[in-house]
Amino acid sequence: MKVVALVSGGKDSCFAMMKCMDYGHEIVALANLMPVDDSVDELDSYMYQTVGHQIVIGYAECMGLPLFRRRIQGSTRNQQLSYRITPGDEVEDLFILLQEVKQQIPSVTAVSSGAIASDYQRLRVESICARLGLVSLAYLWKEDQAFLLDEMIRRGIVAVIIKVAAMGLNQKHLGQELVDLQSYLLQMKELYGINVCGEGGEYETLTLDCPLFKNARIVIDKFEVVLHSPDSIAPVGIIHPLAFHLEHRKDSSCTDKENNDFTSEKAGSVFHVKKEFLPNYLEKCKSMDAVFDRFDTIEQVKMSISTCKRDTFSIGCWVPNSTPFEGLQKDLMSVLHAIELQLLKDDLDWAHVLYIHLYISDMKQFGLANDVYVSFISEKKCSFGVPSRSTIELPIAELGLGDAYVEVLVSTDQCKRVLHVQSISCWAPSCIGPYSQATLHREVLYMAGQLGLDPPTMLLQPGGPAAEMDQALLNCEAVANCFKSSIATSAIIIIVYCSTSISSFEMAEIQNRMEYFLKHHSTHHDGFLGAYNPIVLYVLVPNLPKGALVEVKPTLHLADNGKYGVQSVLLKAPAPDKPNYFGFKCSDGHNSYCRINVVPDKICVALISVTKDHAGSIYFEADHDLLCLHCDKSHKHIKAIALFFTGLIDKIISDNGFSWQDIKNLRFYFLNDLVSSADLLFSIFSEAFSEFADSSSKLKAIYEPLFNLLPVLGSGRSSSMDDLITCEVFASKL
Repeated sequence: MKVVALVSGGKDSCFAMMKCMDYGHEIVALANLMPVDDSVDELDSYMYQTVGHQIVIGYAECMGLPLFRRRIQGSTRNQQLSYRITPGDEVEDLFILLQEVKQQIPSVTAVSSGAIASDYQRLRVESICARLGLVSLAYLWKEDQAFLLDEMIRRGIVAVIIKVAAMGLNQKHLGQELVDLQSYLLQMKELYGINVCGEGGEYETLTLDCPLFKNARIVIDKFEVVLHSPDSIAPVGIIHPLAFHLEHRKDSSCTDKENNDFTSEKAGSVFHVKKEFLPNYLEKCKSMDAVFDRFDTIEQVKMSISTCKRDTFSIGCWVPNSTPFEGLQKDLMSVLHAIELQLLKDDLDWAHVLYIHLYISDMKQFGLANDVYVSFISEKKCSFGVPSRSTIELPIAELGLGDAYVEVLVSTDQCKRVLHVQSISCWAPSCIGPYSQATLHREVLYMAGQLGLDPPTMLLQPGGPAAEMDQALLNCEAVANCFKSSIATSAIIIIVYCSTSISSFEMAEIQNRMEYFLKHHSTHHDGFLGAYNPIVLYVLVPNLPKGALVEVKPTLHLADNGKYGVQSVLLKAPAPDKPNYFGFKCSDGHNSYCRINVVPDKICVALISVTKDHAGSIYFEADHDLLCLHCDKSHKHIKAIALFFTGLIDKIISDNGFSWQDIKNLRFYFLNDLVSSADLLFSIFSEAFSEFADSSSKLKAIYEPLFNLLPVLGSGRSSSMDDLITCEVFASKL
């Protein structure tokens, strides 16, 4: 990509440019914001470094690139972490500056910044990029600061300290080169906990030379030291440059003779952007009425709702019996519109949604599906952050479930915390769009599905399924680390979606990689005793986004007290007065059907597997008086399995102190050739749940399904994925 680099004069923005070039991008322009008054060194800004701005003008000639500069007209008016357009805010100066760059150099598609740890700065740059259709590149984001500092020095960045404002730093350090202070800064980190790259404002730098300065280096001829605060413990002082010159290199050239575009013609030039704030750049929200006008009718939908207790619950929605492979756009619009109306009935909206599972019939239409998705779900509509998401292709059309099936997890409160990084970095894959890497709500971290993407390039890791699996797990771990956790110690359940193009040998290797990762990473966490393993569900699907072979989707428990609270448990022995559950005799052998993880009095997650062998035993054990006498044998088998699931779910949640009202998500994965249509399976399972409700006070009368049925090509607790039906239960009292 062709990149405009935000430069402040500091080491971070320069090194960020070097990293961009490492990953094959081309820096074609520089952009800088500075105070209105040249004599002013520093503004009261949360966004911009301006100390040393008098020197930045020299960067254009040093690098042989056009430099766009703007004097900061705005101030810090919007101090919320998540930025929304605020006229008069200093962020709008950046918008105007980059807008001008884009107009002058239309080939620019990305913006480089030196953000390392500041969400405040990163989110604002991402907001501007989203409005201008640019990609944010932040290759220093979340990198270890000691490693970064060492790499900057090792790769030839020559920078001097121009501001100090931390314990251990004082006037004598001003003007010293970074290389001379490296060991001292590391010592100060150990003593006082300072950020060695100065991310906490401990110090600021001015880059005088680096490998990007092909034409000249900067030499400061004269300066004065200004003390803003002569505090004896943590004085604040800056260098005010008075004069400098460029020391040109031999055989240097400011132009690229191979190019004849704006960049080469204006190489080394400085452009001052003086536009005023105008209201016409404010975004306008599209009316959904206009979107629906494209269609004469909206398809009728069916819906499932997980529980009658509406604090946190899931909604599943699909279009039954639509024409396969012809109406994804229409089906998805119908489904999202129906969910939107259901939310409104409960005085809720998309801002209350925590997670979205988007199932589509054809991954080739992912772009179309995403366009419809963003017309409903946007950052504007989600004031506390956009929900996390996974997108999977399933054989839903063949089973009469339409071309789009959507599940949403909803909370009636808005106490969620969202991690949404849109910048491309070395940290984890970016989420460019209205879906986040993870959503934390009431101690549960719902993580978006992670592919085996190499974060800095956003390309799938070469080397096949095992290599993609390794990278996907590393990506999940990077997200978990942002919440001071690990999937090896805090995951309750992990779902691994596998593409059908994977061989059985490669499937087994994927499971081996998962087991190794969990074992290896659990040993690196103090206080974790390794007393449990996360439940892992493997699901075979036709296709995944970007042609990926593997997608990993973990759900974690993050205790408020920081302790590891997940426990693996077995079914309890039956009470003497309750030897059966819904017609099935309690048996120790039923432990082989399920895996159960609990956080006592908080969360209960279970996975129940029914294989072909299990199905025969279940049918034999069933109370045949409860089966449909007029159905054929295959339907009776399915009815027996449905009754077994119902009884076993009840026992699992009851054993662990939970109720049906605590179930937030109930999902069944079934082999796509098990039945001819999903409607038949919905009918059989709904009948089983209704009969249970009629026979027990635990479950209220059911007027709509409280579960989701998903057709898959295979599922199970091992990579063999030999289940006929797998049931996933998630109950919570949080």
